Amino acid sequence: MSTSRKPQGGTTRRGFLSAAGGAALAAGAIRPAVSAGPENLPPNVPGWSRYLGSGVDAYPYGQPSSFESHVVRRNVAWLTASVESSVNFTPLHELDGIITPNGLCFERHHAGIAEVDPSDYRLMINGLVDKPMIFTLDDIKRFPRTNKIFFLECAANSGMEWRGAQLNGCQFTHGMVHCVMYTGVPLKLILEEAGLKTNAKWLMVEGADAAGMNRSVPLDKALDDCMVAFKMNGEALRPEQGYPLRLVVPGWEGNMWIKWLRRIEVGDQPWHTREETSKYTDLLENGKSRRFTWAMDCKSVITSPSPQAPLLHKGHNILSGIAWSGRGTVDRVDVTLDGGRNWRPARIDGPSFDKAVHRFYFEFDWQGESLLLQSRAIDSTGYVQPTKDELRAVRGTNSIYHNNGIQTWHVRGNGEVENVEVS
Repeated sequence: MSTSRKPQGGTTRRGFLSAAGGAALAAGAIRPAVSAGPENLPPNVPGWSRYLGSGVDAYPYGQPSSFESHVVRRNVAWLTASVESSVNFTPLHELDGIITPNGLCFERHHAGIAEVDPSDYRLMINGLVDKPMIFTLDDIKRFPRTNKIFFLECAANSGMEWRGAQLNGCQFTHGMVHCVMYTGVPLKLILEEAGLKTNAKWLMVEGADAAGMNRSVPLDKALDDCMVAFKMNGEALRPEQGYPLRLVVPGWEGNMWIKWLRRIEVGDQPWHTREETSKYTDLLENGKSRRFTWAMDCKSVITSPSPQAPLLHKGHNILSGIAWSGRGTVDRVDVTLDGGRNWRPARIDGPSFDKAVHRFYFEFDWQGESLLLQSRAIDSTGYVQPTKDELRAVRGTNSIYHNNGIQTWHVRGNGEVENVEVS
């Protein structure tokens, strides 16, 4: 049954809203809200309505409400050896829509954050080009620019789940993804300025961080839709996102989106650097590895309810989640409340952009029964998101990369949610 009509259980949207005004909703709540200041509740005039607030100069750079201070990126200490080579996860369970706020975009570093002075910044182009060139940031900004919305996902997103459910929260199982609008220059224009030799086939892109992070990128991809970006969501890149300039490689794994981009070398074959040989290859059950698995496969996750966003009320509830595909748009998302026995179409809401996040919703009625929540995305190529068992049957459990298997959340009778697996 489509969620655009009557929710499960016979509770209409109008009926839910009517109940919300009286004791009916409070009586059905699993965890009724407790007011920190009863004197602020109707019919009293709350304190914030009786006094002047802060002036326009109180926050020269806007800040979230202090009541939202818990909405932050978080790490998992045991995942990496040090904070300089670690990851902070996007709080997916706290977000809505398709755009990730700049301050909440996950961050992954290999040698900490490079603090680059834009006046000293240079981008070098060398190798199989007619004119080796060095560009300043101002030079880059004088090229014709474009604005595009794309998701960025680390290849290791959900990587700890290959051998079973481990991390209890979608922030930690799926939080190495974000989606923003990038402003920048098509990479094709910069390469054309330098001139490409006839035998040019590959690029080696290199960052200015202490790790000298670098990756091989096929020239065909570079000329198709890659960008060099200097802004995200309208403002300059954050330092942790590669300020002042980063590479954007739409739909492909995040480690190729080189931050603090300093050099592009043009060649006739891949470089087989550390990050594409000993790292970022998918180890199979037989000991061999999948090579150059760049594209991020179609994937989805329910962000609420989830372990960090339990069900608080009986009756009408909203299931929310995100879906994305590195090969196009997401055409459909199905959800199940019973571990895959019955699937129903969710409602995709908001804009649908190529290689961007899509938001979906499903309205349902809950009366305290146990639920097994899953989502399954289908992209514009017809690819259907697989189960974890289907993935493991083909690739084993030795990898930590490219896990796009269906995620299961178990909702208990008290509304708490945990990460589980079903077969």
